[in-house]
Amino acid sequence: MWAGLVGQDRAVGVLRPAVAGHGMTHSWLFTGPPGSGRSNLAVAFAAALQCEQGGCGECHACRTALAGTHADVDVVRTQKLSIGIDEVRDLVRRSALAPAGRRWQVIIVEDADRLTEPAANALLKTIEEPNGRTVWMLCAPTVEDVLPTIRSRCRQLTLATPSPAAVAAHLVRHDGVSEALASYAARASQGHIGRARALALDEATRERRRTVVSYPTSLTSLGACMRAATELAAVAKEEADAITGDLDAREKADLDVQYGVVERGRRPREYSPALSALDKSQKTRAKRRVIDVVDRGLMDLVSVYRDAVALALGAPGELVNAEIRADVEEVVRTSTPELNLRRIGWIFEARQQMVEFNVPVALALESMMVALKVPSS
Repeated sequence: MWAGLVGQDRAVGVLRPAVAGHGMTHSWLFTGPPGSGRSNLAVAFAAALQCEQGGCGECHACRTALAGTHADVDVVRTQKLSIGIDEVRDLVRRSALAPAGRRWQVIIVEDADRLTEPAANALLKTIEEPNGRTVWMLCAPTVEDVLPTIRSRCRQLTLATPSPAAVAAHLVRHDGVSEALASYAARASQGHIGRARALALDEATRERRRTVVSYPTSLTSLGACMRAATELAAVAKEEADAITGDLDAREKADLDVQYGVVERGRRPREYSPALSALDKSQKTRAKRRVIDVVDRGLMDLVSVYRDAVALALGAPGELVNAEIRADVEEVVRTSTPELNLRRIGWIFEARQQMVEFNVPVALALESMMVALKVPSS
């Protein structure tokens, strides 16, 4: 049951006894950096709680929990920018019901950091007065991303960033990639397991990353900065459209079937509001997907400047971008560690503008790229 969790031996050591009843509680908060496996850990824990043998990985309860089809394991994944109060109220109503089976009802909220304040307050009530057979599992990047009133009522478990060696070994063992490619993907992903798999298995993903990490040495003019910003925004939208396009079409087809709509046929009165709500939801999801793709690119960009700081200061350890060491050395030569640290701050500022202040992606990227411009000699 726990074999798919990479580099999380300490966390597993806490959860195994909890499954047996030692230290078990009704609400958990799993935190850790993106890609560390927070939701995977929660699902594995939920499966173990449903298993008569504490997580054998082979029984019907384990297999259905891992596959997302167990009647008493509800995984909440949002495609929106936030989780609203209506969704949480529906979860609270479900949490008050008795489980269908003989063990626990488990509700996993993957993006607890996206709860709006009213939604978090609605969740707080049920966590304070829990159903005796319901377990809540909240996942967030850090404890600060969750309201203090909620995190104070949860048992907190922080996941570590998996080491490159652990990620590489996982890729070789589970995906059959070569050791050299696994080593590159593990370094480049900076401990993000899903990102590492994408880099190891998809040449297009590797090519997009190579383009992004080439920016620090190519931003030599205002025109180059504008081109880089336009390119990154366009690639992000293209990738996001490829991901969401098929899903949008399936949802539209399902809606048509639900309301009995056929081509040029009569449409029920309720169909138009439902179609409008679906269209709004899909646009919100597409926007979030673009930001998520851009965010991955920004983290790749940050890795180059971090490498430059480490190289300039003589820090030990292998560079994240060892394959472009010459470019990193050029960044060191044309700047200072102080400037590169400020550049990292500007990248995170651009991310904050897009996520928290709804600044258009293209505008935020243009401003950021201009700030990153190579100083004139």
